[in-house]
Amino acid sequence: MRSPNRLLGTVLGAVHLVVGVAGFFVPGSTSFFDRHGGLLFGLLRVNPALDVLHVLVGAALLLAALTRLRAAKAVNTIAGLIFFVVGVAGLFIVGNGANVLSLNGDDNVLHFASAAILLAVGLGVDRDVHTPVTG
Repeated sequence: MRSPNRLLGTVLGAVHLVVGVAGFFVPGSTSFFDRHGGLLFGLLRVNPALDVLHVLVGAALLLAALTRLRAAKAVNTIAGLIFFVVGVAGLFIVGNGANVLSLNGDDNVLHFASAAILLAVGLGVDRDVHTPVTG
């Protein structure tokens, strides 16, 4: 677990897995794509669709981190891109009818912070992981 990619995948994977699972126990969400959802930890607006996203991405991060460095690096980068896209979408859909993930400003901060850290580590460290090209 000496690699920053594996360590980060383990930590953020566990965090997003806990957030996703805990979100299923928050009262206030009446349907899968509920636009208003409930508040998790008094900050994060969640609904079952967003909870599933967090569980899937968290599990992928955790599993990849616990297997191989190359897998951790790839999944960190992909998860970073996913959270970046959700963060950008959140900037445009918060407060209107298109908000099928029940996002709020605090969700956007979580998603952008996760994206920045995952992309920085996924793209920036452990560069020697790539297979050299032989000619």
